Amino acid sequence: MTKTRNLIFAAVMLTLVFGMGTAGYMILEKWHFLDALYMTVITLTTVGFGEVHPVSAQGRILTMTVLISGLGVMGYLVGTLTHILVEGQLLRIMGRKKLERQIQKLKNHIIICGYGRVGRIICGEIQRSKPTPLVVVENDSTVTAKIEEEGHLYLLGDATEEECLLKAGIGNAKGLATALDSEADNVYITLTAKGLNPNLFIIARAGRIGSEKKLLQAGANHVVSPHQIGGYRMAQALLRPSVTEFIDFAIHDPGTGIRMEEIPVRPNSKLADVTLVDSGIRKELDLIIVAIKKADGKMLFNPASHTTIQIGDTLIALGQKSSLLKLEQLLGSNNP
Repeated sequence: MTKTRNLIFAAVMLTLVFGMGTAGYMILEKWHFLDALYMTVITLTTVGFGEVHPVSAQGRILTMTVLISGLGVMGYLVGTLTHILVEGQLLRIMGRKKLERQIQKLKNHIIICGYGRVGRIICGEIQRSKPTPLVVVENDSTVTAKIEEEGHLYLLGDATEEECLLKAGIGNAKGLATALDSEADNVYITLTAKGLNPNLFIIARAGRIGSEKKLLQAGANHVVSPHQIGGYRMAQALLRPSVTEFIDFAIHDPGTGIRMEEIPVRPNSKLADVTLVDSGIRKELDLIIVAIKKADGKMLFNPASHTTIQIGDTLIALGQKSSLLKLEQLLGSNNP
């Protein structure tokens, strides 16, 4: 039987014992209902208050029967409840330990601090666009069910605490996004995270327009203001609807198969020191190189065909997902 059935069975049996005792005293001893029920209760609970009225030999046999059967049912009920409580607690503990072990094994993952409206969109977009291991840090226990439903690893804790970030594997992480509603918390998380992993790429959410400077000074590599971006996007949609439609088509619409991707040129790349025209990227892979970000951070938009691909460059390409995967292989794997 399941745990629920066990509880129902114990409750039914206990009710039957109460009913049997009460009815027995009323029939054998001719007591009123309240006296019979009271005698049954003090017998089952073994409080030792004594008999309500003098009982006959049949009444004593009934008392012993109620006591023995009642103790058995009560023991079964208490045991079932204890089992459910202990097992549930153990399962929760074991589940947390399992999650922590999985997280500690991660490398080059992304940590998302906060699973509110912004954090949820970040996680969904990462998994949709370019699946990457990620860990969500959230201090609201009511949200964990939703995180589990989405299939994300998570830690229940305060991201502003250093210990929590360490448990999230910040030492092996490649990126962190702090998307809490509190700007002070985002600044504190950025400072703490940068201190724990100086090479970590950090994106922070700005609560107010103009507050980006604080987050950049705290160590954020990039700051995003949802309000500013939302306003900018709406303005662009009004002024340049076709451009906005193309960006949505190329980046945000998964049904088209078209993606814009950035791919680093690694030391084992087959295309290192090869010009764009000789690389075959446009002719053979049917990809458009929108820009090249040089190792020093300089961005070359619409690079000329004679531009040489160099180790350390990052190519920003537009095209079909399958072709982008082929280009990624040509530019070198993640483990050269």
